[in-house]
Amino acid sequence: MTKALFVDFYGTVVHEDGEVIKKITQIIYDTGKVENKSEIGSFWWKEFQDIFLNSYGDSFETQRELERMSLKHTLEKFGSNADVEELSNAMFEHWMKPPIFEESKDFFDKSSVPIYIVSNIDRKDIEKAIEYHGLKPAGVFTSEDARSYKPRKELFELALRNAKLKPEEVIHIGDSISSDVNGADLVGIKALWLNRFNKKIPEGVDSISNLLEALDVLSGNSEE
Repeated sequence: MTKALFVDFYGTVVHEDGEVIKKITQIIYDTGKVENKSEIGSFWWKEFQDIFLNSYGDSFETQRELERMSLKHTLEKFGSNADVEELSNAMFEHWMKPPIFEESKDFFDKSSVPIYIVSNIDRKDIEKAIEYHGLKPAGVFTSEDARSYKPRKELFELALRNAKLKPEEVIHIGDSISSDVNGADLVGIKALWLNRFNKKIPEGVDSISNLLEALDVLSGNSEE
């Protein structure tokens, strides 16, 4: 029987920072030396992923620091004189006041079980975002708390331990196959992939198109 839901936050409950990233990419393009704008996004993402994957335990860095470092390297790579702090702050502002998906508040209000947020983000940023939208999760667990990022196991294990739940008592919902679905699977938690944009569904993955559909799945599990 499912006793609780774990839910990713950015890209799941609220919008990702894609629009901010587009604006920053344009600024780098306008102030740097690059022929193809797509090169900027590709390099920036690779830089972020390289340091992100090695950020855990004693080598852990906060999400803010990872973004600042990867952005600094990107500005240097393309010879841009844009200010890294100014651009970083635009991203951080989004993290604290992100637009919310239209069904998210109903999802929190209508769930028959506690909802815990499990997110790759710094605690102060997500606390600001939760307060901004007036959400009332049963608990919040962040990468900063675990000193590790999904899809590694540590954040899921921290959430299970503090919520006093077993893996089989939880469903995790998130928009990322790698971080959410694969990460949850590492600790034996059933996952629902939030596929808002009608992407091809990988074999063996259970998916939903909005958060309210997760409540239908939850209702079905409760009846079993």
